[in-house]
Amino acid sequence: MPKPPLLFDDVPETNPIVTLADLTNGEEGDFFALLSDRTQLTTKDGKPYFRVTFRDARREVSFPVWSDAPLFGKCNTEWQVGEFYKLRALYHETTYGPQLDIRLIRPVEPADAEDGFDPTMCQPRSRFDLQTMFDDLLALAEQSIPEGPLRTLVVGLLQEHSEALLVWPAAQRNHHAFVGGYLEHVRNVARHAVDLANNYAQLYPDMTPPLDVGMTAAGAILHDIGKLRELRVSPAGATYTAAGSLIGHILQGRDMVREAAAPLDPPLDEEQLLRLEHIIVSHQRLPEWGSPKPPMTPEALLVHFADDCDAKFQMMLTILGTTEGDEAVTNRRNVLGQSLYRGGL
Repeated sequence: MPKPPLLFDDVPETNPIVTLADLTNGEEGDFFALLSDRTQLTTKDGKPYFRVTFRDARREVSFPVWSDAPLFGKCNTEWQVGEFYKLRALYHETTYGPQLDIRLIRPVEPADAEDGFDPTMCQPRSRFDLQTMFDDLLALAEQSIPEGPLRTLVVGLLQEHSEALLVWPAAQRNHHAFVGGYLEHVRNVARHAVDLANNYAQLYPDMTPPLDVGMTAAGAILHDIGKLRELRVSPAGATYTAAGSLIGHILQGRDMVREAAAPLDPPLDEEQLLRLEHIIVSHQRLPEWGSPKPPMTPEALLVHFADDCDAKFQMMLTILGTTEGDEAVTNRRNVLGQSLYRGGL
């Protein structure tokens, strides 16, 4: 019996283009997707297989390609992580999660632009306008940090790295792991931290030393600046640089602040620099999360909880928005390691 065709070159391309995210259970369609992961593994019987992940901007599907599958050879020798593909596949949901049965596959070609292919359609991105978020951060710095060396340092770092900040994710996978995720996360954290600082400053005006709203804003805006050195960004997503793996973003963020402070004239006060560095190195609070010291100032405490709250809220948002099925309670196979309640019992 002849094998079914596996390339679009072998059959007429007459099907309309759909999106992976819009396919329903049991539906077949032609769509464009990014191969974001391809990992070779071994079964209990010692046979090789691949676990591959295809994604578009709104859905990610991971599934195995077994050694006896018709596509195993091409997966082994031709499929490249970070490349875009046109697929004809059947989407279906199983107890192991969503799956794709690939009928046809080939790399994207220039002519596919006529069918609407755009690389950004396969890359998740922030729901908010990127330039607006960057402008909001600049405005927050200028409004919340008094004029002087501290504001100059913060605004200078934002402007120096503006091109990268417009596309950087906040993390490799756990939260805000999409184009513009860094800006979305940092804008949220900075807004929340400044709101908390303003409220507590009004509630406790006799606090000694006074709560420093400007320092809180500066620390919130720069708490993750080391991610620019920790991560390397490509169409397939973010990976760790060598320095990211060996040093991490916390210490590299402290280094970036020190480097930016060194040429300031007039200089940044040593006490202010120390307090800013402390916010950066303590913002994850626990050694097992990467922080060498816990928050030891009120400003550092506010930044930590604003950061933790926003990261976990986005994790919940993602789980509730992407978990397949309509059960009232989700399963525990997610980044939080717990079930979430959707409602409907």
